[in-house]
Amino acid sequence: MKVLLNMCRHVFEYRRKLIQCRYASSRAEKNQLRILFFGTDSFSLPSLKIINENRKSGLSVSDLEVVTSFKAKKNPLKEYTKQERLALHDWPLRRTDLSRYFDLGVVVSFGHLIPEPLISAFRLGMLNVHASLLPKLRGAAPIVHAIRNGDSETGVTVMKIKPKHFDVGEVLDQRKVSISRDVLMPELHCQMAQVGASALMHCIANLDHYYANLKEQNSCDATYAPKIDAHFADIRWTEMDALQVYNLWRSLYSYKPLTTRLGQELVKIFELSFDPGSKEVDAQKQPPGLIRYCWKRKLLTVCCRDGRCVSVQQLAIGGKKAVTAQEFYNGYLSKKDPSERLFDTG
Repeated sequence: MKVLLNMCRHVFEYRRKLIQCRYASSRAEKNQLRILFFGTDSFSLPSLKIINENRKSGLSVSDLEVVTSFKAKKNPLKEYTKQERLALHDWPLRRTDLSRYFDLGVVVSFGHLIPEPLISAFRLGMLNVHASLLPKLRGAAPIVHAIRNGDSETGVTVMKIKPKHFDVGEVLDQRKVSISRDVLMPELHCQMAQVGASALMHCIANLDHYYANLKEQNSCDATYAPKIDAHFADIRWTEMDALQVYNLWRSLYSYKPLTTRLGQELVKIFELSFDPGSKEVDAQKQPPGLIRYCWKRKLLTVCCRDGRCVSVQQLAIGGKKAVTAQEFYNGYLSKKDPSERLFDTG
């Protein structure tokens, strides 16, 4: 009886290995990859979607699972992954051997440094989509910094991940993206997410070609885009010209308001505009930070370092709700002495 059971076990084990070999052979013939995807936010979602659509079409990807942070407050990947019935894993991974079951790791806007053992466990390593033309703007907030800097061009980079450091790996592909003068951060963010997804999928589908033509980054040309700190949104009226204030507002639009002070009160500016054709004013008579109300246009104008003004349409003071420029003037500014109608220039 024991002999018969052992024979059955051997038969079943043989059949299991045979099926695995046939499956692996089938994947190899189709050049399909098993991918473990790491991401957390709206920038990573288009990349996950395009890989999943490829998987469902039976093209370059055979298997796809997702690693994300369950603690993230706004995490569109969780909803999409559940909707598509993909396997979902919380970060940090409980299964340290998970990567061994996949050919390639893909990281898009994940925000966590991947440990070296995890990177090396992938047969083909790990790819990352970064929202700049590396080595320019390495760091956590490249789109924000590109707009704030007044750049007319940025792009996306698909690179290999190296352990211990962010954004230093060899480059597979780069695609340029123009930055128009009035584009706001959410619009550029969405555009670059789509461009990054397209570039990533092209690299995955032609991985052998791109791996044979990897390009090292020149760290001597590196610039940086660190996380947005508590003072990033502060307006320094004596140091910034009108275009710089406008670019700062565009870079943070919908993310956080610009901040300044009027006396002891914190002021948050939500809506702002700038006319590049506006004339300079006499800086001797109109110092930086001076607030004026335009009755005709029903908005506030604030003088900047270069003698030009930005226009403010919506703002809030002292932790109160946001109001229009007209409401702010009628309810607050008109009651102050003209000499006190000056934003803090410190």
